Amino acid sequence: MSKINTQTNPFSISKAIKRYLITGILVWLPITVTIWILSYIINAADKLVKLLPEQWQPEKYLGLTFPGMGVVVAIAVLFCTGIFAANVIGRKFIEGWDSLMGRIPVVKSIYSSVKKVSESLLSDNSRSFKTPVLVPFPQPNIWTIAFVSGSVPQSISDALPEKSEYVSVYVPTTPNPTGGYYIMVRHSDIRELDMTVDEALKYVISLGMVVPDDLPIKQHNMLIEQR
Repeated sequence: MSKINTQTNPFSISKAIKRYLITGILVWLPITVTIWILSYIINAADKLVKLLPEQWQPEKYLGLTFPGMGVVVAIAVLFCTGIFAANVIGRKFIEGWDSLMGRIPVVKSIYSSVKKVSESLLSDNSRSFKTPVLVPFPQPNIWTIAFVSGSVPQSISDALPEKSEYVSVYVPTTPNPTGGYYIMVRHSDIRELDMTVDEALKYVISLGMVVPDDLPIKQHNMLIEQR
């Protein structure tokens, strides 16, 4: 009768420990990062309350400091500002403010640029950063994901070496998509992806590891709205 081997393989134990540790990290890492980001936003917003006059600060009336009160105040300020800017008097005031900012050297360049970018990103009618595409970058036959940011102005298009239709795209870096490159690509070299912006960003941020179930590529006759 053969003896039953009761000895445990030390390699299997180490593999099990490693697997459980990695599983624990995968559970806690997104939770920790999410909490850290939300805490940073809440703390930064709470500091904005300190900018209010002392008699207007909530803790003067409540006697206590509540975390997240700055977020509530910020949302209220933004909402009231939106209501004010939507009426005739508010629009006239905003136009006067824009005119004033446009007369100050250096400030006018920064202010106008930020205003145009924010309007482009937040406008419902804009196509900026709403179309994920594939573009050859940084050289032919090497492809990366980019986002259409608009058409190329005629003055720049006329200066380009090849008389073709060009499209402006933003190429995000990995894993931080807030940094990237603004490039101009020939329309014929662009391949539009049947993806949402969220799916494309997840794919970029995850270094290509979070892949949507299906990534069909559309024909390159993509319609780009002329501005």
